[in-house]
Amino acid sequence: MKAYVVFTREKMHDESAFQEYQALVPASRNGHEVTALARYGRVEVLEGSPVEGVVILEFPNFEAAKAWYDSPLYREAREHRFRAAEYRSMIVEGL
Repeated sequence: MKAYVVFTREKMHDESAFQEYQALVPASRNGHEVTALARYGRVEVLEGSPVEGVVILEFPNFEAAKAWYDSPLYREAREHRFRAAEYRSMIVEGL
């Protein structure tokens, strides 16, 4: 069953740290079956708090999504994201 990693950026704090994050993320996908479905496109929040951007990544299953998120290369990249901005992130299993 497909799974999706969803990131919502709520507030940017450090653009240079975010650029470092973006530079590291592509290498973290090597060896992982991942498809980007949405990446900082137009957003209209219908309910809830505003967001600055949304990313949706598709994986073959929940375990594959978790393996990518916990991989050494993504762990290194996400430290820059943690410094750069406030995010919410989740893995959700598809139907």
